[in-house]
Parts: sequence; C-alpha cells; structure tokens
Amino acid sequence: MSSSLFFIPFVAAIAILFGSPARATARAAAIVTFLIGMYAAATWSNTALWSSTFSTLTLPSINMAFGFINGTSAVMVALAVTVLLAAVFSGQSPEGREKLYYASSLFIGAGAIGAFISTDLFFFYAFHELALIPTFLMIGLLGRGNRKEIAWKITIYLGVGSLILLAGLVWLARETGTYNIIAMLEAQKAGTLAIEPGTQKSIAALLIVGFGVLVSLFPFHSWAAPAYASAPAPTAMLHAGVLKKFGLYGLLQLAVPLLPAGMNAWLTPLLVLLLGNILWIGLVTISQKRLDSMLGHSSVMHMGYIFLALAAVVASNAAGTTNQFGIPAATVLMFAHGISIAMLFGLADRIERRTKSLDFNDLGGLAKTAPSLAFFFGMAGMASLGLPGLANFSGEVMVFLAGFEGRNAASALSPVQIATILSLWGVVISAVYVLRGFRKTFQGPTVSSTSLATDLTLVEKIPAVLLAVALLLVGIYPRILLQLLS
Repeated sequence: MSSSLFFIPFVAAIAILFGSPARATARAAAIVTFLIGMYAAATWSNTALWSSTFSTLTLPSINMAFGFINGTSAVMVALAVTVLLAAVFSGQSPEGREKLYYASSLFIGAGAIGAFISTDLFFFYAFHELALIPTFLMIGLLGRGNRKEIAWKITIYLGVGSLILLAGLVWLARETGTYNIIAMLEAQKAGTLAIEPGTQKSIAALLIVGFGVLVSLFPFHSWAAPAYASAPAPTAMLHAGVLKKFGLYGLLQLAVPLLPAGMNAWLTPLLVLLLGNILWIGLVTISQKRLDSMLGHSSVMHMGYIFLALAAVVASNAAGTTNQFGIPAATVLMFAHGISIAMLFGLADRIERRTKSLDFNDLGGLAKTAPSLAFFFGMAGMASLGLPGLANFSGEVMVFLAGFEGRNAASALSPVQIATILSLWGVVISAVYVLRGFRKTFQGPTVSSTSLATDLTLVEKIPAVLLAVALLLVGIYPRILLQLLS
C-alpha cells in the first residue's frame, strides 16, 4: 500500500498533462498523499500493510519494491508529504503554464517520496533521478534571473554527481550480491556481509562524492544557492526542503552501516568539508544582498550539521561503541531543516510578489503593512537559527550531544569533538544573517515597494500554518519523531 504514496502524485501529474484541471488536481492529490503519508509514517512498522513488490527483472534481481527500511524512512515520508502539500498551495503559476507548474511539482514530490520508500537500490536511485528532470525544467523555463544558465549548471553538477553515485551503488550491489536494501542491512547485522576494507574505502569515496554533490557538501555546493534563488517557489521548497535530503538519507541508510571501515577512512576529510559548509558558507551567507540568495546559502550551510551527526556515528562505529544521539540527531534535523527552509522559500515568494524585489536595498518596513507575513517569516527564521521551542533546536542540540557522546575527560579531544566545538560558531553566524535579513526586510520605515504591500490572504496562510504547526510540534515534543525511530 505504500506504493500509493508514489503513484497518487505521479498519476495526478500525468492526468494534468492530459488535460485535468491543474490546480484542483494537484491540490487534491497532495491532500490525499498527505493523509495517507502521515498514517503510513505513524504505522510504518506494520510491514504487511505497507510493503509491496513488483517484479521487473530476474537477472539481476531488480524489483520495484516499496516499504519502510526503518523509522528514518517514515520521518522522511512525513517530511515529503508535508512539504508537497505546502508547495502546491504556495506560489502562483505563470499564466498559460499551469500544466507544467503543477505537474512538475507533483513529479518532484513523487520522485522524492519514491526514493524514501524504495527498498530496492536501483529504484532508490531511479526515483531521485525522476525528480531531477522536472526540477531542471521548472528552473530553465519558469525561473527568474539567468535561469537557463543556472539550469545548465545544476544539470551538469547533479548529472556528474549522479553518475559517480551510480558507480558506487552498482559496486555496492555487486559486493553484497543483491539490490535489496533490507537484505543488505540484515546481512550486515547478522555478520555475514564481508567487504574488504580497501574495497569499502573505494566505494565510500564514490558515495561521499556522489551523495555529497547532491547534498551540496563543500566544495561541491556552488550549484545550490543560485538554483534555489532562481527556482519557482514550489521547486525551491521541494528541492531544498525534501529532495536534497536524499543524499544524507542515502549515506545514513547505506554508507554508514554497510561501509563502516570505508567511512572511517574518510572521516577526517569529511570533518574538514562539513566545517566548510558551516563556517565558510555561513560567512558567505552573511554577505548576501538578496533575500533569496541568503536563504539559498543558508540551506547549504545547515547541511554541515547533519553531516556532523553522521560523522559522530562513523567515529563511534569505528570505536566499537554505539552513538545513541547520532542517527536521531540527523533524522530530526533533516526533518526540521526541510520544514523551515520550505517555509522560508514559500514566504520569500510572497514577499517578491508584493514588492517586486528581493534585494535588501528595495525592502524595509514590511511588518507594518503585512504583519502576518512578518510573523510567519520570523518564526521560520527563528527556527532556522535554532530558537528553543522550535524543531531545529531539538535537532541541533542532539547533534552537539552526538559529537561528545562517550567523551573521556582524561583523553585529548577527538577530531569529531574538535569539529563539534568549531561548529558552535555556526549558531552565532546563523543568528547574524537571520536577524540581519529580518531587519532589512520587515523593520524600519516602509519604502515605495513595501508601503502598499498587502498581507497574506487566507489561502496563502494555509501552507504557512501547516509548516508552522510542524515546527512547533517537533520543537515542543520531539518524541513525536523520535518514537518512530525506536
């Protein structure tokens, strides 16, 4: 039955292309997918209900197999269906382009959901690639600025990253003897999976680079911020909020458990790169002069924290211990970041439609004319910088706890612990750019572009309220997600 989570938006997108009313069909499909998805996430352990397999090839054995690998899959599905629902209610399609606009949004959502519920390695990869095609089209045809140049740039970046990733995944399947992800993990848990350390190191390198490009790991990050700044609102929301988590999800589900020696061999370089995300990209974010560019860079920056949680798990595995905070930290922060950045991009689109600009020099005083817009944007911004009571805070605290899990006061600081201490500066950097962006956009005297701006309409408040509730629920009661991981 989990297959319905993929097929409902996928079939709805095809129906739109063949003449079904675009907006009504997209919204109906998103609502149904959201309701089924939230129920599926809550009851994911019922494998008899949610597992299904469609045979495609016998040799090699490849099946379109749907189900939940573990609780992390359930959390990612909850994220995907929530952001998909918000995305189809956000933004405004250009006149005459409704089919492309709404069908592409559903295709992106379907691809992301399909990747998260796929238990076959081939379709895990294929569903992600399915979601990339409409992403390129939306930016190249409906984006802003130098949209064609940016579309080609991300096509090249993500295309190369995907090819590297494909090589790593095929090699991994050959070493394990199966494309069934659950079978791989069960063999690892039973101790029957034996991959040579040298081979692990090579496969891990391919997966880190391949997934890293897709996640915008430093220094493979330069495609991300321009793409999000140029993309239409639903595309930016779905890609930055959901699809980019595919790379982190893949490392968490495949590389960390199946290639422990290989991942540990690259631990120090990985720590250096993730600090590049947090510190270097954080400083670049402060210097941005446009709101959309600031949000794009901030999304890249916060990927470093999730990589830090993964690194903590890798270090614990190498030491023969269990890091009780690492996987929950990565999972909660993936969810929290996805919700907050999707909310920010959706509201940034509303700001641009009211003021005709996202340049900080053209903004100011918007809180006077659009108080609801200021409130929701401020809430999402505070979540992004880690304000207690909102979802990101729960994830970031667990990341820092994961970094010091098993700390021996009599021993010198480990590389992961040093990286964790340095990453604390990212909290300060986040506060600087979020507060600066809010002040330049919403505070001070109104200017010509904001003096006549209107507030959010009732329909426009729907996606904002949905995402705000998610931030509050997980922030106040993170166990709502953590209990899915047990």
